[in-house]
This record gives sequence, structure tokens and C-alpha cells, in this order.
Amino acid sequence: MSALPLNLDLHDLGVAQLAARLAAGEVSSVEATQHFLQRIRQHESLGAFLSTDAAVSLAQARAADARLAAGERTPLLGVPLAHKDVFVTRDFPTTAGSKMLANYRSPFDATVVSRLGPGPGGAGMVTLGKLNCDEFAMGSSNENSAYQVVKNPWDLSRVPGGSSGGSAAAVAARLVPAATGTDTGGSIRQPASLSGITGIKPTYGRCSRYGMVAFASSLDQAGPMARSALDCALLLSSMAGPDLDRDSTSLDMPAVDYAAGLTASPAGSASGKPLKGLRIGLPGQFFGAGCAPDVLAAVRAALAEFEKLGATLVDVSLPLTELSIPVYYVIAPAEASSNLSRFDGVRYGHRAAQYTDLADMYRNSRSEGFGDEATRRIMIGTYVLSHGYYDAYYLKAQKIRRLIAQDFQTAFAQCDLIAGPVSPTVAWSLGEKSKDPVANYLADIYTLSSSLAGLPGMSIPAGFGAGGMPVGLQLIGNYFKEAQLLATAHQFQLATDWHQKAPGTAA
Repeated sequence: MSALPLNLDLHDLGVAQLAARLAAGEVSSVEATQHFLQRIRQHESLGAFLSTDAAVSLAQARAADARLAAGERTPLLGVPLAHKDVFVTRDFPTTAGSKMLANYRSPFDATVVSRLGPGPGGAGMVTLGKLNCDEFAMGSSNENSAYQVVKNPWDLSRVPGGSSGGSAAAVAARLVPAATGTDTGGSIRQPASLSGITGIKPTYGRCSRYGMVAFASSLDQAGPMARSALDCALLLSSMAGPDLDRDSTSLDMPAVDYAAGLTASPAGSASGKPLKGLRIGLPGQFFGAGCAPDVLAAVRAALAEFEKLGATLVDVSLPLTELSIPVYYVIAPAEASSNLSRFDGVRYGHRAAQYTDLADMYRNSRSEGFGDEATRRIMIGTYVLSHGYYDAYYLKAQKIRRLIAQDFQTAFAQCDLIAGPVSPTVAWSLGEKSKDPVANYLADIYTLSSSLAGLPGMSIPAGFGAGGMPVGLQLIGNYFKEAQLLATAHQFQLATDWHQKAPGTAA
């Protein structure tokens, strides 16, 4: 199938570019909001959005225009965005891609939503709607949504990646300049890679999890998805920061202006070597036979560009990489089993129409409300937490998790950042792996280990592979090194134009 058509217009502007137009009075927030709402309607078949409300969005845009007219100038004021449907919102339904939460309306906004939004203390961005995702963020292809499958705008017969597939597809198709996503085992980085955009997962705890529908509490982390590292830096500056009263896992670290560091000229830029002195580690486990040749070729070409910019490539090892899949698929389902036990048909969520007693109501409500993948992970998690298996599976997985984190620290003694592919292949065809859950799980082999360690990581467009499909380069930093990740990606994007490519403009 052909990719989506693209005409030069407001939707070709990234966050920073559109913000500059708004601040200069060249376009109003209402005009930009109307333009994007029209594009969303035109491309409903993409399946990226689960809900919109033009009246709410335009009211927020008018409020932003009033603030702009009064002389207020903040980096994101009036810029439209959309939220992954695992962030609760007062003005839009929140379903987490599940029938269990069909038509649910939250009485409050998630912290990430309020920090980016139009309310007091917010960045003043305009919410266009809620974005599709795998049910409860469980999946690598966005085929597990209870409502509709999301398609990759580069090739409508392929997946966009998951679980933040709606976010990635919407940004790639220019339906919205930026979106929020969540990353539990790679769910920002993998869809960003397969859909040709930029996305960053911060250090665990950088962004508040308050109001984010929980999948695996020790892994879930919010992050921005946009066209460029600069755009992601602008969003992350508002999203991040402590939220100690409402999220016990929130880091007690002040907010950072990540964009400021990107606009400063780095040492060595005068000589054309802005990354001089930067050591980039290449784990041998990321470049083996399990990675497709077309992906490896694109990644190697991108790494050569980093060398031109002054960086030094260093061989490192992450020997427990292969164990990250079994470890993750013990820990994450165990936490999901616990978190999703609250959806029992009693307090909120789906309740079965037919039942004989309380136990039957629980059973019928959960059977009807949860899809196959959510059910599968709940059952796995319940099993590994059950008496007689906790020590053999869950406790052992937690011990290996600590060893995986130690592997990264050993590697970081030799380098500043770690690089490699995000996904072992480009986007695959819709339905190709739907009957084999393990095949989907294996697609996360390069992202799971850093998630288990709680490290920041990002995906940046790095070229194209088979079928003209995007390939992403993964950058992983040590704890709290988001600024270094973004600055490194920014220099690469100043030297290349992969991030500016849109569906229909590959190569």
C-alpha cells in the first residue's frame, strides 16, 4: 500500500519551529489547532487517535492565544500535542487501549498532562486528543489495542511499533508535532525507530508516574516523542521534575532546561568536531547475527557520521543481554498481575452484565474486559508470584536484573554513551507475528536491558532499510545523563537530515 501523501504546510513544522511562528504572531494557536484537527479527520484510517474533542482543543488554543497576545513567551505555549491513552485526562476519555476502561473519565489529570497543559503552572500546550496504544501498554506492534490497529504511515500494511504506536504514527504522519509516550521495555524507542521519529525514555523516576495507568511499576516511565532531539528536549524540560507528594518513585531532582544545552556551541564545533572527546561504546551483543543486515548497515553508517563529528567508537560488552528477555517477561507480568487486579468490575471499569455471585462477577468482568495479551501476561505474572514459584522465578529474575545493571556500569567505565540498533528489523507486516507472542517479545532484545537497569535511552532516525522503512539508532546514557543524550543526538541531526524525512520522502 502507498504511504500517506504529504503537502508542505503547518504540519511540516516541528515543535520549536511552530513555537517560533506562534511567538512571532505569524500564526495563531487556534489556526494551528484547526489545521491539525483537520489532518486527524483526514487520516482517521491510520488508527492513531482514539478520541478527540474539537471544542476542548479550540478552547485551550484560544486561551493560549490570549496569553500570547498579553506578551507571555514560554517555549511551548500554544503548540498542539496529543497524549498516549495511558495518561488520565479530565477532558478526554482514558481507556489504556482496553475494553476494561471503555468510556472511563478521570476526575484529574496525570502530572505529565498538567505540566504540559494549559492550566496553572503548565507549559500551555494544546491537547488534540488521546492516542491509540497496545492494551495497558502491553505489546510491540500496537495490534493489541481493543479498538483498532494502528498502521505505519510509511507503509500502511506494516506495524508502527508499540506500545506507543499511536504516538509514533501520529508524529510520523504529521498529525501532531509531538506526543507523549511511555516506555516499560522499549515502548517509546521501538515505535520511534520503526516509524522514523525521535523519542527519549528518561532515567526511571525523572517523570512522574502519577496518573499514568500502571503496567509494571518498577519499569514504566513517561517520555516525549517528536521530530527531533530539540523538540524532545523542549517537552522533557516541562515533563520532568520531582512529584514527591504524589509519586513515591519520583526522583528528588530539580527540573532541567534540556533545550538550553542544545543551543550552546560545544567545544570543538569551530573545527567541525562538536563531539570530540565523546566515547561511544558498541556492545558486541547488539551487532550479532540476530540483527538484520539492512538495519546493521544503517546503524554502521550513522556511527561513521558520529566519528566524523569527533566521537570515538569503543568496543564494550553487555554479556547478560540475552537474559534480559526472560528476566523482563517474569518481572513485568508479575507487576502487571498485581497492578491489574484493581480492575475487578467493582469500583470502576467494565462490569459483566450476567453473573451469579461475586466470584462470578469478577471472573466474567475480567474475561470480557481484558484482551488476549493482557490476559496472557496476568496469568504469567500470577504464576511466577504463586507459592512455590516466587523464589524460583521472580526472586531469581530480580537478582539477574541487578547483574544486568552492573554490566552497564562496567561498560560506562570505558565509554560515555552506548549505541546500537533499537530493533533487530524494520517494521514487519500487520498480522505477521500476531499468532506468535514470543516473536513479538524478541523484537525488544536491544531495549529491555536498559529498561531493567532504569537507564535513559533514545531512538533517533538513522536511515532506511528494506522496503524503504525507517531504521533508528539507539543511544543509552548513564543515570541522569538525558542532557548528554539529547545534545549528542542534536549534533547528529544538525549534520544529517534523516529526522526531517516524512512518509513518501525516503532516501
